[in-house]
Amino acid sequence: MPKNLSKSPAGKGPRTPARKPAPVAAKRPKGAVKAALEAAPDLSQERMVRALETIAAHLSAQGKPALERESFKQADAYVWHPDGRLAAVPRVSRVELFLLKGVDRMRDILMENTERFANGLPANNALLWGARGMGKSSLVKAAHASINAERKPADRLKLIEIHREDIETLPMLMEKLRDASFHFIVFIDDLSFDGNDASYKSLKAVLEGGIEGRPENVILYATSNRRHLLARDMIENERSTAINPGEAVEEKVSLSDRFGLWLGFHRCSQDEYLAMARGYCSHFGIEVDDEALEREALEWSTTRGSRSGRVAWQFVQELAGRLGVKLTAK
Repeated sequence: MPKNLSKSPAGKGPRTPARKPAPVAAKRPKGAVKAALEAAPDLSQERMVRALETIAAHLSAQGKPALERESFKQADAYVWHPDGRLAAVPRVSRVELFLLKGVDRMRDILMENTERFANGLPANNALLWGARGMGKSSLVKAAHASINAERKPADRLKLIEIHREDIETLPMLMEKLRDASFHFIVFIDDLSFDGNDASYKSLKAVLEGGIEGRPENVILYATSNRRHLLARDMIENERSTAINPGEAVEEKVSLSDRFGLWLGFHRCSQDEYLAMARGYCSHFGIEVDDEALEREALEWSTTRGSRSGRVAWQFVQELAGRLGVKLTAK
């Protein structure tokens, strides 16, 4: 008997060998075929929509840097936030460059450096250090405004302030600015480090020494009351606990060395202090007898225990308020 023959039911002959049924294409009624053909355009359209959405998302991701570059046209100054935002500052709080007295040499050096940088030429990072209230931060903001005074919108220099406590996010800011078409001054006011604060290493890497380095379109200006940015007790602690005290101190001091320009600001003389007060009064149209102005300005500085541009400005605000004069330029 042949193999693989199935047994027949009782009373009937043998069956043919069992075979697996061949797959048969499912038959659709003519009406179903017609409906499928009519639905084909809708299915094709749905696939097309999905494909267009994918392309749009891809192009949006590619176009994001361009959109960020466009956003720098909103203003000339910004404040950096550690979450990655740059908040535009429509109006910068500043004084006119010619009102800064007693800092002529530092003003000329910083202006020359800033102008070279704005023109795409090599320039140095700058550390403005010294006496309180002598116009360090005012000079940075005034230099920025002065450079932009006669520039076209596409050539204007941008000022970005980053707060001292956000120094660790500085590399992220550099990455954001690297491909932008504008030139940027990154400004750090009142820079110093205390205790076991190690965030100064982020600043060192950006200034010099990092793999990527500082972008060519970015320069850093910082102000500080300290020449070496670090508290004396930090340096002394490093000296006392290090195997090689000299190397520990060198590590700390090298931060200041990475600023190419050191501009020192010192306490002003009495004549310079009075010149500041007179300059403010003239600029804002405060009419007062010169002898009375001198007497009251000196008395004001004596009560404050110092003479500086800040003290002169505070005196002028007091005088203007007393005389009922608003501090708006003539």
